[in-house]
Amino acid sequence: MNALMPETWPPLVYGFLLVLFRISALVALLPALGEASVPVRVKLAIAVSMTIIVFPLVEGTVPYFATDTIWIKALIIEIGIGLWFGILLRVFVFCLQTAGSIAAQATSLSQILGSAGVEPLPAMGHVLTMAGMTLALTFGLHVHAVLYLLGSYTLFPTGQVPDLALVSESGVAQIALGFRLAFSLAAPFVILSILYNLTLGVINKAMPQLMVAFVGAPVITLGALVLLAISIPLMLSTWANALFEFLNSGFVS
Repeated sequence: MNALMPETWPPLVYGFLLVLFRISALVALLPALGEASVPVRVKLAIAVSMTIIVFPLVEGTVPYFATDTIWIKALIIEIGIGLWFGILLRVFVFCLQTAGSIAAQATSLSQILGSAGVEPLPAMGHVLTMAGMTLALTFGLHVHAVLYLLGSYTLFPTGQVPDLALVSESGVAQIALGFRLAFSLAAPFVILSILYNLTLGVINKAMPQLMVAFVGAPVITLGALVLLAISIPLMLSTWANALFEFLNSGFVS
């Protein structure tokens, strides 16, 4: 009964709000669940649901701030930490978008359906992004996100200013990882583009009177679509493995 007494409410309420603001900031950038096409009310419901799960597990580590000034400062810190962990995850979405853009540019498909999504993307990038988000949710992204949030409290306790050296180091490493992964995913299309252009150069040298561009354009388009159909399972599995490996570790190596 003592836990229901009014004098025990402020610490619980303040602690719940601190956890809620960190989780809300992360959910706003969470892959799939934090997309711009997801209604704000749905994001808020997701954040509250995650807070109900996470708060009892971290309640003992959340301090009670007696003054409003210190509590507001802690609130701002919590929002910043949530945004930071959300940005680290958001890099994986940018990775799919970048891989799709590289593949589309390499195969001359960048102008087809350039605004198929909320953000201007080539059709190939839109297909990869939507397929990746669907696969992540199928593999339990929301469950791994809760574990990822629990790990954030071990790395950055509530109300404490994060170590800026660790933040900058992890940010640079995560961006580098994103670009490496994006180029690795798009590598088959880059190789196809190189072979295509070398072949056109040889044909043009052998038969200068032939309009190789008119012959080659349908070939590269068909080849890119066939290659996408063949390679997209491997591309998405590689991307999903990298995403969930990061979620489970919580660190950038």
